[in-house]
Amino acid sequence: MEEEEITEPLLVTEDVYLTAGVHIGTQQKSADMKPFIFRVRTDGLYVLDVKQTNRRLTEASKFLSRYEPEKVLVVSTRQYGQKPVRVFAEHTKVKAMPGRFVPGTLTNPQLPSYVEPNVLMVTDPAADQQALREAVNIGIPVVGICDANNETRNVDLIIPANNKGRMALAAIYWILTREFLKLKGIIEKNEDFTPTMEDFEASL
Repeated sequence: MEEEEITEPLLVTEDVYLTAGVHIGTQQKSADMKPFIFRVRTDGLYVLDVKQTNRRLTEASKFLSRYEPEKVLVVSTRQYGQKPVRVFAEHTKVKAMPGRFVPGTLTNPQLPSYVEPNVLMVTDPAADQQALREAVNIGIPVVGICDANNETRNVDLIIPANNKGRMALAAIYWILTREFLKLKGIIEKNEDFTPTMEDFEASL
């Protein structure tokens, strides 16, 4: 059976994805991520399929927008994901926890940081494994940006993308923010979205 060709309309031009390096994976690949890998470069880096990234970003935006913003929690332990997550939260009003995730945040009501989200988004399932474990523990769905080397066992909705690059993470969260706001009816069209991708970029 042949794979069906993905003809999802692109959320940004392919050039934007490529310039931001959204497709550049790692030198290791996990069996879980094999379906999302487009090819391997001569330097051994696995390249992710941007059409699939685009399709999953579309799905993730729709999925997240079904929830009340305050019931969505987005985390990033990775340094380059912290600013994009913060800016995403500022515009969409979701809850963000950039930086260290305090163990028990989802499971221990005694903690000052305790929250009860209905859905969790992780920037990297490996770096954010504490949050991921707690989400599984309390039985809420997980959206995750997964690189070529990620295990995806507990991720319900995979966004295949470079989750280590500064520009790649800025691009992903910028697109998600714009799509989320459109689906929530806060903005009508792309042109109404004024922040730039640079606004989401972590400083070097």
